[in-house]
Order: sequence, then structure tokens, then C-alpha cells
Amino acid sequence: MKCARDMVRGQDIATVDPAMPVTEAARIMAARQIGAVPVADGGRIVGIFTERDALTRIIAAGIDPARTPVRDVMSSTLVAANVGDSYETCLDRMRQAHIRHLIVLDNDSLAGIISMRDLMAVDLDDKAETISLLNAYVQSVPADLVNRRP
Repeated sequence: MKCARDMVRGQDIATVDPAMPVTEAARIMAARQIGAVPVADGGRIVGIFTERDALTRIIAAGIDPARTPVRDVMSSTLVAANVGDSYETCLDRMRQAHIRHLIVLDNDSLAGIISMRDLMAVDLDDKAETISLLNAYVQSVPADLVNRRP
């Protein structure tokens, strides 16, 4: 079973500074094709800025993103996973918190970020493997055992 460490291994993690204008953070996210970026202040994760933050706290509120620092609109209540957490634990945590991006920590240091899409892909792979194993088992059972009546 995959854990968070497996999913974030090798990630090139982008972070933004809390004082950075929202427009610059959005450019970074667009260039990397990511929906969220951790906000780091002096190496410490202090929040996360997401597409949902941009939509609800900038666009819907009519705020100028060029004049607004990320710190004013980021999500500062962090929901995080540990690198050793299973993908199922991460998925449950995200479902309960109604979030789509999960920060992954390794001893309080940023290890990566997992999206709901990442977790759904792992879940789908896990289920496909289970189905394959069950099919192999069913096909390996001798016919006389399958047709035997109690």
C-alpha cells in the first residue's frame, strides 16, 4: 500500500513568500500547472494558497490581486499529513476537511504536496490490482470445486 512518501518522492516543490502579490503566486501556479502552493516564511510553512482561495477571496470579493499579498488570502489553518501516512489516511483526512490539496511533512519540514487527483489515481490503481488478483484467483480454482454443491 502506497504511503505519502511514495507520492511526493522526487517532487520539485514550489513555495511562495507570504508577502508575494497574489498575481505572482498565480503565475507560478499556472506555469507549473498546479492548483495550490505552500506558503513559506523563513523555511516554515505558514499556509497554503489554492485556486479556491483565489476564486473566493480575490475574484468573488472584487479584490485587486496585484496589490494583495498572499498572506491576506491564503488558508492558514493547515491540514497536513506525515510522510508515513497511508494514501487511505490522506484521502480520509482530505475528505473530512473538505480540501483538495494536502501538505506532506517529514519531521515538520515540507516533503511535498498531494492533490485529490493524486490520491484518486493511487486508489484506482489499488482497486485495479485487487480486481486483477481476484480474477486470477477465480480462474485458478478447479472447475470441480466451483460446481460442487453442498
